Amino acid sequence: MTTSSLGLVAGLLLTLAVTTGGFLGLLLAVVLGGGGYLLGGHVDGQFDLGAILRGRRD
Repeated sequence: MTTSSLGLVAGLLLTLAVTTGGFLGLLLAVVLGGGGYLLGGHVDGQFDLGAILRGRRD
């Protein structure tokens, strides 16, 4: 299992611990799961979060 996948699972498990459900819980699960995936991918070397957050500057 890659670090990205572990980050995704960790984000989703944190969401289950924080929220009890509903539409807001679904949105929170998507956001935290995606954030965990991106952080795990950054650690794994798949994503460069600095370049993503910096954007394009002329």
